This record gives sequence, C-alpha cells and structure tokens, in this order.
Amino acid sequence: MNTLVHAARIRTIGTMALALVLCACTIGPDYKAPLTDAPPTWHTDSYWRLAQPSHAPLASDWWKSFGDATLDGLETQALAQNQTLAAASAHYAQARATLANTRAQRVPEVDLSASAARQRTSKNRPLTNYASPNQSTVQNNLQLGATINYDVDLFGRIRREVEGAQASAEQSRDDLANARLVLSTDLATDYFSLRELDAEIDVLNRSVQLQQKALDYVTTEHDLGSVSGLDVLQQKSLLDQTRVQAQLLVTQRDQFEHAIAALVAVPAPQFAIEPKVVDYHVPTIPLGLPSDVLQRRPDIASAERAMAAANAQIGVAKAAFFPSLTLTPGIGWQSTEFANLISAPSLMWSLGAALSQVVFDGGRRAANVDFASAGYQAAQANYRQSVLTAFQQVQDGITGLSVLDSAAAQSRDAVADAQRLLSLANDRYSGGLVAYLDVITAQQSLLTSQRQDVQIHGQQMTTSVALVKALGGGWDVQETGAQPAPADAANNLAPSAARAGLTRTDAHRQTSCRMKGDIGTGLNTFGKPTYNDREKREERP
Repeated sequence: MNTLVHAARIRTIGTMALALVLCACTIGPDYKAPLTDAPPTWHTDSYWRLAQPSHAPLASDWWKSFGDATLDGLETQALAQNQTLAAASAHYAQARATLANTRAQRVPEVDLSASAARQRTSKNRPLTNYASPNQSTVQNNLQLGATINYDVDLFGRIRREVEGAQASAEQSRDDLANARLVLSTDLATDYFSLRELDAEIDVLNRSVQLQQKALDYVTTEHDLGSVSGLDVLQQKSLLDQTRVQAQLLVTQRDQFEHAIAALVAVPAPQFAIEPKVVDYHVPTIPLGLPSDVLQRRPDIASAERAMAAANAQIGVAKAAFFPSLTLTPGIGWQSTEFANLISAPSLMWSLGAALSQVVFDGGRRAANVDFASAGYQAAQANYRQSVLTAFQQVQDGITGLSVLDSAAAQSRDAVADAQRLLSLANDRYSGGLVAYLDVITAQQSLLTSQRQDVQIHGQQMTTSVALVKALGGGWDVQETGAQPAPADAANNLAPSAARAGLTRTDAHRQTSCRMKGDIGTGLNTFGKPTYNDREKREERP
C-alpha cells in the first residue's frame, strides 16, 4: 500500500513539474536586427566604372594582388606569429567556453556522494522519547547516494543568458576577424610606406650624385677664374642639404622597419628588409554597393552582435522580477554494514522543490533593468556610428584614389617640366646669360618635383590598402554563418543588377605606381647639359 502511495505522489509531482515547464515563458524583448539606411550608390567619377557581379570581390589573401613576394611572406608570418592576433584568438576561445558554461545551466546537475564513519552516540543526549531512556552506542554510518539540482527556467532567465552568451561569442569571433584585417592592412601600409621611402631615398641619392658632378664642374670653373666663389658655395650648400634630407629619410625608414618587425613578432634588432625600388601597380578594387559593406566589415558585424547581447541582458534583468523554482530530488542508500548497503531496506529517497520570490529589494531589480536598457541603447548607437564610419572610410578611399590618379599624372608632367627647366638653366648659364643661382633654383625645383612624384605614388598604394580595409578585406558575414543586419527597404528593391560592383576604369587599370622618380637633366663631366633616356625617346620622330 505504501508503495502505491509513494508512486502516486511521484506521478503527481512529476505532472506538476511538467506543467510548469510547459507553461514557462521567456521574459524580455525579442531581438530584431536593425534596419540600416544605406545610400544606393557610391559617389564616383570617371575613374571608376560598373563591373559585373562582385558579391565577394576581395579574397582573404587580398595582399597578393599587389604582386610582391616580400609582402606575401611578411603577411603569412604576421598571421602565424603576431601576439595581438593570438590574444584575440584566446579571447574568442574564452567566449566559447563561457557559452558552453552558460548552456550547461539548461540541464540538471547530478551530484554523487559517498561517506563512511564510525561514531559513538552520547547516552546523555536529549531524549526523543521520555518513556525510553537513551543508550550509548557505537556503530557505523555508511551512505551512498545521488542528488539532482535543476533550475526550472520558468520565465526564460537562463534562455536569455544563453542568448546573450551566444551573441557575445559571435561578437568575439567577429573581433578576431577584425583583428586579422587590421593586422594585415597595418602591415601592408607600413610596408608600402617603407618602399616609398626607399624610392625617395633613391631619388635623393641620385640627386646627390648629379649635384656632386655640378659642384666639381663649378669648382673647376672657379679654379680657372671663370666664376666666383659664390657659385661654388651655392652648389655646395645645396649638396649638403640634399645629403641631410637623405639621412633623415633613412631614420624614418628604420622606424617603419621596426614597426613591421613588431607586427611579425620578431625583435627589431634581428629584423631587416633589404632596401630596393619596386615598380607597383594599383590593383583593381571592385567596390560593390554601399549595402554590401554591412556584410563585409567584421567590425560592423561585431557591433551588431553587441546589440544582440545587450538586448538579451534586458530579458535577464526583467526575469528577476518573477519567481524561481529549483527541483532537488535525491536517492541513495544508508546502512551500518557494507554487506547490506546496496539493498532494498537500505534505500532512501527524497523529493523536493524550492520556490523563491523577492518581495522587496529597494529598487535594485528596476535599476538593473534600466542599466540593461541603457546598455542596449549605447550598443545601438555604436552600431549606427560604425556603419556611418564605414561609409565615410570607403568614400574617402574612392575619392582619394581618384584624386591621386589625377595628381600622379600632373606630377609626371611637373617632373618633365622641371627637367626641361634645369636643362635650359644649364644652357643659359653656360652661355653666360644668367647667374648660377638660376641653376641652383632649377635643381631644387627638380628635386622637389621628383620627391613629390614618389610621395604621390606611395599615397596611391597606402590609399588602396585603406580602401581594402574599409571594404572588409575579403571577409564576408556568410563565411561565419552570422545573420547580417538588413539594409533599408529601398535597397532591397534594387534590381538584380544591384549585385554589380564598381571597379576602376579600363583607362586607369594599368596606372603605374613606380615609387621612383626620374632624375632628369643634369651636368655631365664636362659641364654640358645632358638629357635622360626617356626624354631622348620622346624627342625621336
């Protein structure tokens, strides 16, 4: 009879628990990805043209499009050894572990316990039955059992915690992707800045050689009494200034080299990149549509996941207003002898539940809800600012490359004009028509034009890298399985051709970024004007 009563009680409690679980609800707002008002197109000019489908225009190893084996090796080394990237990877592992820990709250916790003791009871202990006196006994106390602790998630607190931990883990994953993008672009920017300085130093060194020849010529003329010592001092002063400029650029180059060493995790004293002048071409960079940036920027994806995590915390805070239910059933055996420990007479069990509800907390729970709501608003503002910053950076890159392309053409013309000016000044000085100061001025003008030409080419390369970074560097939200934030409905109504991107026009596709200046007209050993090979080719019929 007792067994039937116990079974009925167990069924009743089980039915009640199942009913409570089935009636459970999730407190708090459900997350909805934000709608983003993206512009329909980029603001471009003739430097860019429409291209055919470019849903994923950039590869994850985008730096290979520059065709530099040294850069390829440095990028590979940095991705394998950089400590900042290793830290971001460890943070991602932490986030995944936190998610696993939070998910574990959804299942019951089972604890096993075992104890063995030999004890003597006091004869003078308080009586439990006044009709029976106490006796002092010595006996064993053996226990073996299991208990279950299960937090019934009636109002979705645990579900919201899991939702928040999931979003935080995805945010950490996107942060890792962004760290990889920042590392690769920073390395490329430093590398191209170093190569630009190599080319600029080469320009100065070749200018030093020609200015030394000019000084030798003027000194010879001075020794013959043809010119005054003022001409010699003017040329020597210009030569010394050019040498100083070259030395200062060497210092700047060393700083970029040391920065690259830190990125590839090599001590700066043990790292060196051989100086050389390299011919570069600006690679074709398809732009896609502004709405594509939302799916190709890991920092935007990270900001959107931060919103989802903050939204889940609102639900966690609101669930604290509702009761919590904990089930604690247990089963085990107790005996004084090992021989009959695991037996029916030694069996013991318990069924229990604890229901708790906070009645008064002085406004603590309400403050937690306000705090979580403000956190969501902050995350939403950060997301929208990330989107605006992304649009700004892409448009800066688009405008920058277009302007630099025009500037590069004008700079080449300026170098050619400065070369002709120096040739004319040399001719007029040899004929005694002008003072040597005109030759000095022409030399300075040529050097300035050549350095500017090299600097513009360097800016073209670094701006290309900045544009690649602004476009996400080949990362795509679909590769990680994350849910992208939808663009505004106006963009969703674009025709099928909207998947087309923008690239540079064919006329500019082969724009050369040689990162070196052409030393123009100088003085030969005999003090006569001489033209460089390029101008000779231009003058041939």
